[in-house]
Amino acid sequence: MPTFTREEIQHLGDLARIALTDEEITRLQSELNVIAESINKVQEVASDDVQPTANPVPLEAYLRPDVAQTPLTQEEATAAAPKTSNGMFVAPRILGEE
Repeated sequence: MPTFTREEIQHLGDLARIALTDEEITRLQSELNVIAESINKVQEVASDDVQPTANPVPLEAYLRPDVAQTPLTQEEATAAAPKTSNGMFVAPRILGEE
């Protein structure tokens, strides 16, 4: 099982132009080794007869049938608006006066 050494972590930090403290190197070494171990476990169980999946539960899109309907008129669309002008919605100015 591959493990990350302190020197490799320091080298990665240098490549990323990140100055790492000794504590950060120790923490990252531990975290990266756990990640590498997890990847190895997945690779052990992965085989050609197992289909790759992004979700363990099949997802289906439940959509309503696309049925053409008559659209609202301009008057119907603006009927419940608090304020309208010339058939358009009127909203308060939010960017200041011009």
